[in-house]
Amino acid sequence: MSDPYLWLEDPDSEQTRAWVREQNERTRAHLASLPDREWFSRTLRDVVERPRAGTPCKLGGRYVVSRNDGTSQQDLWFIGDTLEELEHGGRLLLDPNALSADGTSSVSGLSASLDPALAPGSRDSQRERWLAYQVSEAGSDWTTVRLLDLGSGRELDDHVSQVKFSEVTWLPDDSYLYLHFPSGGAGTGTDAAALPAGRLRRHRVGESQETDDEVLAFPEDPRLFVTPWVSHDGRWLVVSLHQGTSEKNRLWVLPLVRDGGAVTTGEPRRLVDEAYAGFEPVRVEGSTLLLLTDHEAPLRRVVRLDLDADPADGRPVLTDVVAESEHLLEHAATAGDELVLVHLADAQARVSHCALGGTSAGPVTPVDLPTGSVVALHADQGDPEVFLGLTSFDQPQVSYRLDLGPGGVTALDLSPAGERSWTPPAVVTERHHATSADGTSVPYFLVVPEGAPAGPRPTLLWGYGGFGVSETPAFRVVFSGWLAAGGTLAVANLRGGGEFGAGWHEAGRLERKQNVFDDLVAVAEDLVARGATTHAQLALHGRSNGGLLVGAVMTQRPDLAAVALPAVGVLDMLRFHLFTVGAAWISDYGSPEDPAMVDVLRAYSPLHHVRPGTAYPATLVLTGDHDDRVVPAHSFKFTAALQQAQAGDAPVLARIETATGHGAGKPSALVAAEAADALAFAAAHTGLVPGR
Repeated sequence: MSDPYLWLEDPDSEQTRAWVREQNERTRAHLASLPDREWFSRTLRDVVERPRAGTPCKLGGRYVVSRNDGTSQQDLWFIGDTLEELEHGGRLLLDPNALSADGTSSVSGLSASLDPALAPGSRDSQRERWLAYQVSEAGSDWTTVRLLDLGSGRELDDHVSQVKFSEVTWLPDDSYLYLHFPSGGAGTGTDAAALPAGRLRRHRVGESQETDDEVLAFPEDPRLFVTPWVSHDGRWLVVSLHQGTSEKNRLWVLPLVRDGGAVTTGEPRRLVDEAYAGFEPVRVEGSTLLLLTDHEAPLRRVVRLDLDADPADGRPVLTDVVAESEHLLEHAATAGDELVLVHLADAQARVSHCALGGTSAGPVTPVDLPTGSVVALHADQGDPEVFLGLTSFDQPQVSYRLDLGPGGVTALDLSPAGERSWTPPAVVTERHHATSADGTSVPYFLVVPEGAPAGPRPTLLWGYGGFGVSETPAFRVVFSGWLAAGGTLAVANLRGGGEFGAGWHEAGRLERKQNVFDDLVAVAEDLVARGATTHAQLALHGRSNGGLLVGAVMTQRPDLAAVALPAVGVLDMLRFHLFTVGAAWISDYGSPEDPAMVDVLRAYSPLHHVRPGTAYPATLVLTGDHDDRVVPAHSFKFTAALQQAQAGDAPVLARIETATGHGAGKPSALVAAEAADALAFAAAHTGLVPGR
């Protein structure tokens, strides 16, 4: 199959650079002509520059929270010895804005060293507690681990680089584990080869990275990702082995052997050595391991297994602790001597807790919280204090403290003072269902500004539909701007997602991927049929796998919507596996090198379904030139093909951000600018006038 825009795969060539400059100039000119761009710019700045705080957590026995008074490009981190101290401001722990002049360096993860009492032979409970923080440059997935002393804030001259898709996992002797990737697959241009195999390595504080030990490595299988987890008592290292982004995993357990003043890892016990289900560690109590699994339970359950027992037929014997229910068990954690559970009931979170022995050992106590999404849950074994972060379509993140003792649940106000204020628009949220091509009922949320007059309205339809990701009532900057302008929002729960368990995910992957696109089409048609919108008032939007969704639907049904906003999308399904981490997605998409899958992929690949002489919707393709997850070549080639093929009057443009990646860690000003431009474009081509 011909690939006339193959040259755009090298964004560092002068030819591509010239093309990018020309595209951005054309796009800037069009955006500047939009009548309500300034309104959206002002409104989105108000949204992102509002004073805000994250959900607190405990690190090294202290309380830590992120904050922004609205003036910083990146959130700052504050620490307090008590929650009360943190509520009154606390002390500045970490300022990511000092890491770069333009605010494009961000902190992507924090992890504190373990309690000194767990260290072999330790009698010094006052020993330093280290904080590892991971720094990303320009939105890259690559991070560098840095260290500081949690007590004094003193920086340690100790850096570990080439870390990707990994958190820092501390061992009891002040060493930590991380997933290291040797050079290769590191960029977005000619060096953006497929990612090599990651190696689980161990770093000792104060020593050179060159001396780090290799704990586990699988050089023959670059798609295998290793995720470590250390039990609270410091006795066990549990390792999950995933093929790419697959939710099914192998599970190994390594004893942590105390040897004088150090800890060594014993020989692995291969509890699960065939990836037939998903297994997530929850807690170890003595020789009992609690796991969250979908094995023989598509909606998931919590089980226990005996680490001293021999597996039967190569598979461990599992005993129910929390049985599968009618709702997806999205998350399970331990706090104090209880289990904290998050179920999704019709894609909306319900939090509860029960005895560690499970539902048979006592009642399940519901937690009285507003309807929405749980976006943060911080809990520690043995500590009855739990912190929860919740959002909804009309409410930014709000934090709650749950005391499993007599304290119950209380809302926290940790936001700093700031000059700007912003009030989310009041909305009415409804639940509807569309019927997909094969008769499947597809749920979606319909969110309408409170008091909006009846009748069809400009509508933004958002979807994802992949990798078991659940779309729940969550706050997004782009949603708020659209609703504030008076538009209607629809969020679809498509197959391929995780809202309704493993079966819902399976129904939208591999050779069944077309179901996802059919589902979005069905939701769009249902919106029109019920009079919520018209085809001329509809805009499609999605990011990453959601960008693929928009690209596939707009090329299969160019008449469906007036606007398409594919952002950082996977749009070339025949070459996605050749760049950076693309091969990891084979678990959901299948491999273009598999004869059984190549025709399936070609059948919906957006790039390969652009047809000359077709009238396509007004399209704004959004990407970042430093995206090292979904390389910008996807968006570049798709844009070029659409522009060549467009037979209608609607514009086809590309907005190519410089010095940003896939989305994480993007400075506040750039978040606001991108959202404002996307919404101003969608509004202009669907007839939405703010305030009308």
